[in-house]
Amino acid sequence: MTVLSNKPGVDLGEAAPAAPQAPVATAERRSFGASVRAYVALTKPRVIELLLITTIPVMFLAADGVPPLRTVLLTFAFGAMSAGAANAVNCYIDRDIDAKMRRTRRRPLARDLVRPGRALVFGITLAAASTLGFALAVNVFAAAMSLFAILFYVFVYSLLLKRRTSQNVVWGGIAGCMPVLIGWAAITDGLTLTPFVLFGVVFLWTPPHTWTLAMRYREDYAVAKVPMLPVVATERRVIVESLVYAYATVVCSLALWPVAGMGPVYGAVAVVLGLVFVAEGHRLLRAVLAGVTGVHLRPMRFFHLSNVYLALLFTAVAVDPLLH
Repeated sequence: MTVLSNKPGVDLGEAAPAAPQAPVATAERRSFGASVRAYVALTKPRVIELLLITTIPVMFLAADGVPPLRTVLLTFAFGAMSAGAANAVNCYIDRDIDAKMRRTRRRPLARDLVRPGRALVFGITLAAASTLGFALAVNVFAAAMSLFAILFYVFVYSLLLKRRTSQNVVWGGIAGCMPVLIGWAAITDGLTLTPFVLFGVVFLWTPPHTWTLAMRYREDYAVAKVPMLPVVATERRVIVESLVYAYATVVCSLALWPVAGMGPVYGAVAVVLGLVFVAEGHRLLRAVLAGVTGVHLRPMRFFHLSNVYLALLFTAVAVDPLLH
């Protein structure tokens, strides 16, 4: 390679040492890293974290103490793959509306970082691997429920409900409740009433959690023509219904106390968290009745609090069996 230079001691046209190739390799590594990050983003890691918050504590309750570490790690790994599979296929299905919404326009398919066909193959591969992994390393019952959760999220929520009804997250939320049953089945290879009570907690918690987020991004959903409740109903109705679900969530959480024979630690935590949870719902109700609207209602405050509520409640589910 011939390089022209006007530096002292180097004649024009003199052959100079070849340029180092490190920057090219660095660029390649950076490109590979960006590709990996894009595929990871397809799985929606923050959503996976929330699902696993409900899975592992249930395993402590099912084991009535510390569960086998191997089972916990395998359930964690294959559960993350299962949720990631459903989320990746959901990204494929929703790539058109994701590109229209501020909250989702940075997702990989909306930014053309991953080809749609490859995203679909990636999701299906994860689904197959997670199901097979559960069946071979945990048990067939857990594998079946994991597969059911994937299929329900893809076909019932993403394809059937999401773009057709304001009750999409109510019934579509069933998929998000399945990790509770999967965690229990991973330990016991069966189900009892106890995991279904916790299933009910997550099921009832999902609508107000999602609706308050949708209140903040109402315009996004409207532009994308997704009929979330805040798009088709008044703010007052959304808040009233969210408060009803909040109360139902707390009642269901308290029902676990006698059903599972929980100790005083869980009972105390459930009561205190429940009071804080519904109090925040009443704050929203007072604000909307006083004429406050839009972002001034601060619906995201309820949304973030609902995350804390669920995380701490399920932490109490895990800790309580260790104390009595």
